Amino acid sequence: MDGTLAAIYLIASLFDMGMTHCPQGCLTREAAPARLSVQAGDVIFQEDSIGEEVFLGYDLNHAYGPFQPTVGLSVTDQRAGWIGLGVKSRFEIGAGGLFAEGSIMPGYYSAGDGPDLGGTLQIRSALGLGYEFGNGATVSVLYDHRSNADTRARNPGLETLAIRYQVALD
Repeated sequence: MDGTLAAIYLIASLFDMGMTHCPQGCLTREAAPARLSVQAGDVIFQEDSIGEEVFLGYDLNHAYGPFQPTVGLSVTDQRAGWIGLGVKSRFEIGAGGLFAEGSIMPGYYSAGDGPDLGGTLQIRSALGLGYEFGNGATVSVLYDHRSNADTRARNPGLETLAIRYQVALD
């Protein structure tokens, strides 16, 4: 997988920004629900499942247009770890609680006993589909890709297919 997820996320976010946010100011700071998330997923390296990952995340209580700052960290059963910060966006699908989401998060990767991804800088991009319950909690299915974006000669990439549960803190 190359930078396709990141490109899809950025195009969708910029389109949403132009259609939804620019009449009030394209990147105006606005309130957004702070959320705490936990996700569990299958780690895929070169098309093979190689282990499991747990991810914890926190979405800050504000956004700039469609971009909500977020931080996250993960660890695999192979003691590989990642920590990063970036932005995520959410796109409502109708009025029934369904949504699509995407994110891009540069971060630090430590291989542990996991695969060598060609360096410690790894950019994690994700796309997902989810549902928001009446209390603000969400559940979603996500697919993400991590790579160094060809900043190094070696760039094999790593994927995760995960289920995420989030609770609203506001």
